[in-house]
Amino acid sequence: MKIVQICVGSSCHLRGSEKIVELFQNAVKENGLDFDVVLAGSFCTEKCNRIGVSVTIDNEVFTGITPENFNAFFEEKVLKPVLAERE
Repeated sequence: MKIVQICVGSSCHLRGSEKIVELFQNAVKENGLDFDVVLAGSFCTEKCNRIGVSVTIDNEVFTGITPENFNAFFEEKVLKPVLAERE
């Protein structure tokens, strides 16, 4: 199971965390990962970036997540690992 925390602190909020949350919700549902991924909000991870939102997956922080790079990020860091765990 993957635990995904999307930063909703003030800096990430201003950089679009609401949209990233929506993209995660849709991607989890579309890929049938409802029982494999837990989505949660978090406050500042203190890894602010000038671009995008910070996302923590299983205690590893990733910065700069934007709607433009979301699909590649989701596939590499969430979908592929979850599918590998199922094998």
